[in-house]
Amino acid sequence: MPRIRIDAVLVQAVIAGALSFAHLHDLAEAAGQDGWKAWAYPISVDLLLVAAWRRMRTTADNRAAWAWFIIALAASLGANVATAGLLDLNDVPAWLCILVAGWPALAFLGGTLLVHAPTAAPEADPKPAPVPAPPVAPAPEPAPELPAASSGEPAPPSAPAPGVTVPPALLDHARKLSDAHEAATGARIDAATLRARLGVPAPLADAITTQLA
Repeated sequence: MPRIRIDAVLVQAVIAGALSFAHLHDLAEAAGQDGWKAWAYPISVDLLLVAAWRRMRTTADNRAAWAWFIIALAASLGANVATAGLLDLNDVPAWLCILVAGWPALAFLGGTLLVHAPTAAPEADPKPAPVPAPPVAPAPEPAPELPAASSGEPAPPSAPAPGVTVPPALLDHARKLSDAHEAATGARIDAATLRARLGVPAPLADAITTQLA
């Protein structure tokens, strides 16, 4: 079973509200407002206090709310002081009767202004800064195409395979063939032609062509 916890602040607020309510009722009744009208005055004052307080909590520019809060507080505090023996409730002055009689219109004006006052719109959130796109690496340039060798020029000789030995007599014979080929065509003999003329393997023909260069 939950324990009932008594809040001292809440109890104090109830007592203060009841006393203020009674003082406002007595003052309104002494000023000529009898019956249900005398009970409506303290309700009107308390509602104006609550409306002004809520308005001060929900808006930044609360000068008007503070003004109506002070007016309602002055009405409540004035009734408390007036009924403390400083005022003869059997002989209420005329100005106080006029003030009590005009209070409903004043309270209605204050409540209407508090409820229907424009509320500042909340500031829109700033747009987030655009995130820069990551830099894109440029595409690699294509390798330049090598020019195709013309049909009249021999292909460059390939490097001889390691360990290939060319006999001197074969090298002399290949040099004679190369000189005759250059004299007839105007171009040096290539490895493929030399291989066909000598009938030797490709590695040996490459080695001979390299030494003839």
